[in-house]
Amino acid sequence: MQYNNLLDNKTILITGGTGSFGKCFTKYVLKNYNPKKIIIYSRDEFKQFIMQNDMKEYADKLRFFIGDVRDKERLARALNGVDYVIHAAALKQVPACEYNPNEAIKTNIHGAMNVIDACLDSGSVKKVVALSTDKAVNPVNLYGGTKLVSDKLFVAANAYSGTCDINFSVVRYGNVAGSRGSVIPFFKNIIDKGGRELPITDYRMTRFWISLTQGVELVIKALAEANGGETFISKIPSFKITDLAQAMLPGCEMPEVGIREGEKLHEIMVTVEDSLTTYEYEKHFIVYPQMVWNDKQQIIPGGKKVEEGFSYSSGNNTWWLTIPEIQELLKDVDLEA
Repeated sequence: MQYNNLLDNKTILITGGTGSFGKCFTKYVLKNYNPKKIIIYSRDEFKQFIMQNDMKEYADKLRFFIGDVRDKERLARALNGVDYVIHAAALKQVPACEYNPNEAIKTNIHGAMNVIDACLDSGSVKKVVALSTDKAVNPVNLYGGTKLVSDKLFVAANAYSGTCDINFSVVRYGNVAGSRGSVIPFFKNIIDKGGRELPITDYRMTRFWISLTQGVELVIKALAEANGGETFISKIPSFKITDLAQAMLPGCEMPEVGIREGEKLHEIMVTVEDSLTTYEYEKHFIVYPQMVWNDKQQIIPGGKKVEEGFSYSSGNNTWWLTIPEIQELLKDVDLEA
């Protein structure tokens, strides 16, 4: 999926651009398009230094901008002449957010407000896509709560676009396969140390399988198709955590150790309440906003409204990975450093 010429001669800014998504998105765009410029906006100069060295061949297309989403003036400066914005910056670690709630609120909520205001005032930004998470759906921890508020802010931002040619949308997915703090690197670490047991928090636990590239392609779909206010959700397979354990270490013991604080049995993407405004497409769902603020908001053609009471989670999915399929997918998993 490329959407020919979509990003050609465009200037794109990625908040949190040195993270795993930002690096993958940057490489994907540089490989498949001919952007005018990609601006990496983040607060860690060392990560920028590493990314700059890793992508020396694209030096003429990349700009590295030290800044924090908490700083609206700095954002405004960075957005000069930018066409598209991908908002990936966030505090994501659940325990860290629980222990530092004020900091999570400053980055995930106040930062979202700053991005929205700076984009609305820029005069150049046409499309903004914010990255969300399954944890924002019926949140049970502070991280999820802040991302729920962030999602609502980006959807409602379309009410303030006025005559500006700009729209805001959201993409939602769960833990990326191999991402830091997720189960695959946790199991791999045990196996690498010679362990023969892989602990399972709850035998009923399920998750969706999505790769970084699939996450990037969902964002590009949103850039291409969004009219404003949509939440895009990919159709992806589910797997059982017990099957993942057996795929990684066949025949291993799997002691059940109990669910962790702030953890869910299943990743939920579409709730029963969302079903009232959710449409199903060939490869994705879109949750449309319940309120309509302007005539730019329209249902994207090709979809069918889901039945009232529909929900979509890793537990009620109809597409499941087998152990051999998981083993095959694991070959392409790039564990984050």
